[in-house]
Amino acid sequence: MVVGKVIGTIVSTKKNELLTGSKFLTVEYMENGTKTTVVAVDGVGAGIGEEVLVALGSSARMAVANTSAPVDAAIVGIVD
Repeated sequence: MVVGKVIGTIVSTKKNELLTGSKFLTVEYMENGTKTTVVAVDGVGAGIGEEVLVALGSSARMAVANTSAPVDAAIVGIVD
């Protein structure tokens, strides 16, 4: 799990049917001293500029409604 900042949104006109209704956000975080950007499924209603907790890898699928969905990054919390 990493802490990152939401820097943008992704709009997709076609996507895997298991991801229909999902909101995608671009999240930037630091990894080994360099900035890394990832597209994450938003499960908590985060917005641009907010600091968020992002689950990565196979554990990210557990954060979305359908555990069969092809998800590798999911926003699971907003940092206050």
